[in-house]
Amino acid sequence: MLKRWLGVAALIILLDQLSKLLITSHLAYLQSLTVLSVFDIALLHNAGAAFSFLSDAGGMQRWLFTAIAVIASVSITLVLKKNTNKPLFALALSLILGGALGNLIDRIHYGYVIDFLLFHWDEHYFPAFNLADSAITGGTILLIWESFMENKHGSAVS
Repeated sequence: MLKRWLGVAALIILLDQLSKLLITSHLAYLQSLTVLSVFDIALLHNAGAAFSFLSDAGGMQRWLFTAIAVIASVSITLVLKKNTNKPLFALALSLILGGALGNLIDRIHYGYVIDFLLFHWDEHYFPAFNLADSAITGGTILLIWESFMENKHGSAVS
């Protein structure tokens, strides 16, 4: 069963990296393409973490966030191995793992994460993100939902 969940994570990594390759091969840095009045595809670089946290920290953040991603990925894999029979929980962890590794690949290869999905309303912009970020967010939402279901049914996750 572990192979199934690692396969989900691998699919997330593949889709994330292919989408970033597509964007970087068609747009120059800071170039954007308006898709809808509230949505652009724009090639941006994020040297920090979520919402560009520590993006101007002088380079140390690359290695800090790389170490955090490696530790988190190993930890998630170990928890996933023990919980392969809990589909919702395992799916959530697989999404988070795939997203973390997708962004880790960028951070190791480029020193920053490639972001390209940009939502806005007039001059108010939500921080740009990518498919890996979406997988992490989706996995986190599933974990929260699963925890409510778990409390409702009284079972525990180990």
